[in-house]
Amino acid sequence: MPIALLTAADALRYRALMLEAYTLAADAFTSMPEERAVEPEAWWLNRIAHPLGLCVAWGAFDGDALIGTVALEYSAKPKTRHKALIIGMYVREAFRGTGTARALLAAAIAHVQARPGLRAVMLDVTAGNAPAIALYRRAGFETFGTEPMAILTPTGFKAKLHMWRTVSNEHADT
Repeated sequence: MPIALLTAADALRYRALMLEAYTLAADAFTSMPEERAVEPEAWWLNRIAHPLGLCVAWGAFDGDALIGTVALEYSAKPKTRHKALIIGMYVREAFRGTGTARALLAAAIAHVQARPGLRAVMLDVTAGNAPAIALYRRAGFETFGTEPMAILTPTGFKAKLHMWRTVSNEHADT
Protein backbone atom coordinates (compact mmCIF):
# COMPACT_ATOMS: atom_id res chain seq x y z
CA MET A 1 0.00 0.00 0.00
CA PRO A 2 1.68 3.26 -1.05
CA ILE A 3 1.89 5.87 1.72
CA ALA A 4 2.31 9.54 0.74
CA LEU A 5 2.26 12.93 2.38
CA LEU A 6 -1.06 14.55 1.52
CA THR A 7 -1.14 17.86 -0.34
CA ALA A 8 -3.75 20.49 -1.14
CA ALA A 9 -4.81 18.39 -4.13
CA ASP A 10 -5.93 15.66 -1.69
CA ALA A 11 -8.13 17.88 0.50
CA LEU A 12 -11.50 16.77 -0.89
CA ARG A 13 -10.55 13.08 -0.81
CA TYR A 14 -9.30 13.51 2.75
CA ARG A 15 -12.54 15.25 3.74
CA ALA A 16 -14.63 12.42 2.27
CA LEU A 17 -12.56 9.74 4.02
CA MET A 18 -12.72 11.49 7.39
CA LEU A 19 -16.47 12.06 7.13
CA GLU A 20 -16.73 8.31 6.49
CA ALA A 21 -14.52 7.69 9.54
CA TYR A 22 -16.64 9.91 11.79
CA THR A 23 -19.69 7.92 10.65
CA LEU A 24 -18.43 4.33 10.54
CA ALA A 25 -15.98 4.51 13.47
CA ALA A 26 -17.91 7.02 15.57
CA ASP A 27 -16.56 5.69 18.89
CA ALA A 28 -12.99 6.36 17.78
CA PHE A 29 -13.41 10.11 17.25
CA THR A 30 -14.50 13.06 19.34
CA SER A 31 -15.91 14.81 16.25
CA MET A 32 -19.22 14.01 14.61
CA PRO A 33 -19.78 13.95 10.85
CA GLU A 34 -22.40 16.71 11.09
CA GLU A 35 -19.92 19.09 12.75
CA ARG A 36 -17.10 18.43 10.33
CA ALA A 37 -19.27 18.39 7.19
CA VAL A 38 -19.85 22.14 7.56
CA GLU A 39 -16.15 22.99 7.83
CA PRO A 40 -14.90 25.02 4.85
CA GLU A 41 -12.31 23.59 2.48
CA ALA A 42 -9.67 25.81 4.13
CA TRP A 43 -10.15 23.91 7.40
CA TRP A 44 -9.43 20.61 5.65
CA LEU A 45 -6.42 22.11 3.86
CA ASN A 46 -4.98 23.28 7.18
CA ARG A 47 -5.54 19.82 8.64
CA ILE A 48 -3.41 18.09 6.00
CA ALA A 49 -0.91 20.76 5.00
CA HIS A 50 -0.84 23.71 7.40
CA PRO A 51 1.05 26.65 5.88
CA LEU A 52 3.26 26.92 8.99
CA GLY A 53 3.81 23.17 9.18
CA LEU A 54 1.69 22.80 12.32
CA CYS A 55 -0.36 19.99 10.81
CA VAL A 56 0.56 17.36 8.24
CA ALA A 57 -1.17 14.19 7.10
CA TRP A 58 -0.38 11.02 5.20
CA GLY A 59 -2.60 8.90 3.07
CA ALA A 60 -2.59 5.24 2.13
CA PHE A 61 -3.67 4.61 -1.43
CA ASP A 62 -5.17 1.74 -3.36
CA GLY A 63 -4.66 3.01 -6.88
CA ASP A 64 -6.10 6.53 -6.79
CA ALA A 65 -8.40 5.78 -3.87
CA LEU A 66 -7.48 7.18 -0.45
CA ILE A 67 -8.14 4.26 1.90
CA GLY A 68 -6.40 5.34 5.11
CA THR A 69 -4.93 8.36 6.81
CA VAL A 70 -3.16 9.71 9.87
CA ALA A 71 -2.26 13.29 10.79
CA LEU A 72 0.11 15.06 13.15
CA GLU A 73 -0.42 18.31 14.98
CA TYR A 74 2.53 20.33 16.22
CA SER A 75 2.33 23.13 18.74
CA ALA A 76 3.38 26.69 17.98
CA LYS A 77 3.74 27.42 21.70
CA PRO A 78 7.36 27.48 22.93
CA LYS A 79 6.55 25.48 26.08
CA THR A 80 4.93 22.62 24.15
CA ARG A 81 6.91 22.54 20.88
CA HIS A 82 8.69 19.40 22.04
CA LYS A 83 5.50 17.30 21.58
CA ALA A 84 3.48 16.15 18.59
CA LEU A 85 -0.06 14.80 18.63
CA ILE A 86 -1.27 11.98 16.39
CA ILE A 87 -4.86 12.55 15.25
CA GLY A 88 -7.32 11.21 12.72
CA MET A 89 -6.00 7.65 12.31
CA TYR A 90 -8.40 5.71 10.09
CA VAL A 91 -8.21 2.81 7.66
CA ARG A 92 -11.20 1.60 5.67
CA GLU A 93 -12.49 -1.70 7.02
CA ALA A 94 -11.66 -3.67 3.85
CA PHE A 95 -7.98 -2.75 4.28
CA ARG A 96 -7.61 -3.42 8.01
CA GLY A 97 -5.19 -6.18 8.91
CA THR A 98 -3.03 -5.47 5.84
CA GLY A 99 -0.32 -3.43 7.58
CA THR A 100 -1.76 -0.14 6.30
CA ALA A 101 -2.26 1.37 9.76
CA ARG A 102 1.24 0.27 10.80
CA ALA A 103 2.73 1.93 7.69
CA LEU A 104 0.79 5.15 8.27
CA LEU A 105 1.88 5.27 11.91
CA ALA A 106 5.50 4.59 10.92
CA ALA A 107 5.40 7.53 8.48
CA ALA A 108 4.10 9.84 11.19
CA ILE A 109 6.72 8.69 13.73
CA ALA A 110 9.50 9.12 11.16
CA HIS A 111 8.31 12.69 10.54
CA VAL A 112 8.39 13.43 14.27
CA GLN A 113 11.89 11.97 14.58
CA ALA A 114 13.15 14.17 11.74
CA ARG A 115 11.68 17.39 13.14
CA PRO A 116 14.12 19.43 15.24
CA GLY A 117 13.28 19.77 18.90
CA LEU A 118 10.75 16.96 19.15
CA ARG A 119 10.99 14.70 22.19
CA ALA A 120 7.59 12.96 22.43
CA VAL A 121 4.54 12.00 20.45
CA MET A 122 1.12 11.62 22.06
CA LEU A 123 -2.27 10.23 21.07
CA ASP A 124 -5.67 9.37 22.50
CA VAL A 125 -7.47 6.11 21.79
CA THR A 126 -10.91 4.98 22.87
CA ALA A 127 -10.78 2.41 25.67
CA GLY A 128 -11.86 -0.99 24.38
CA ASN A 129 -10.48 -0.46 20.85
CA ALA A 130 -8.17 -3.46 21.20
CA PRO A 131 -6.76 -3.46 17.63
CA ALA A 132 -5.79 0.22 17.84
CA ILE A 133 -4.33 -0.11 21.33
CA ALA A 134 -2.26 -3.12 20.22
CA LEU A 135 -1.01 -1.19 17.16
CA TYR A 136 0.12 1.71 19.30
CA ARG A 137 1.76 -0.53 21.90
CA ARG A 138 3.70 -2.36 19.17
CA ALA A 139 4.93 1.06 18.02
CA GLY A 140 6.29 1.81 21.50
CA PHE A 141 3.42 3.86 22.96
CA GLU A 142 2.61 3.54 26.66
CA THR A 143 -0.56 4.52 28.48
CA PHE A 144 -0.07 7.35 30.95
CA GLY A 145 -3.65 7.99 31.94
CA THR A 146 -7.31 7.34 31.33
CA GLU A 147 -9.96 9.99 30.91
CA PRO A 148 -13.27 8.57 32.07
CA MET A 149 -16.42 9.66 30.23
CA ALA A 150 -14.28 11.28 27.53
CA ILE A 151 -16.90 10.93 24.79
CA LEU A 152 -20.62 10.28 24.66
CA THR A 153 -21.50 7.68 22.04
CA PRO A 154 -24.84 6.16 21.05
CA THR A 155 -24.01 3.24 23.37
CA GLY A 156 -23.00 5.43 26.31
CA PHE A 157 -19.89 7.13 27.65
CA LYS A 158 -16.46 5.86 26.63
CA ALA A 159 -13.10 6.51 28.23
CA LYS A 160 -10.02 7.63 26.30
CA LEU A 161 -6.56 6.29 27.00
CA HIS A 162 -3.78 8.86 26.76
CA MET A 163 -0.67 7.30 25.25
CA TRP A 164 2.81 8.59 24.52
CA ARG A 165 6.26 7.59 23.48
CA THR A 166 9.57 9.35 23.39
CA VAL A 167 11.28 9.85 20.06
CA SER A 168 14.88 9.35 19.19
CA ASN A 169 15.70 12.67 17.61
CA GLU A 170 19.29 13.50 16.79
CA HIS A 171 18.13 17.03 15.99
CA ALA A 172 16.49 17.59 19.39
CA ASP A 173 17.43 20.75 21.23
CA THR A 174 19.07 20.18 24.59
